[in-house]
Amino acid sequence: MSKKKTTEQKWHAQSEAAKVEAAKLPHGTLKTELLREARQLETASQISQWLSSPGLQPPT
Repeated sequence: MSKKKTTEQKWHAQSEAAKVEAAKLPHGTLKTELLREARQLETASQISQWLSSPGLQPPT
């Protein structure tokens, strides 16, 4: 039985894959775009984890 990946895990994996691809490229627009995408995916993953954490309290 395989475990289903969470959205956060998928975003993290996509971020890592983009970083690996960017590392293979020379400096330029495509590399910059891949690194930006990697950062955005990582940030989205972290925000989603934070929003779904049980310790998150509503504002008072």
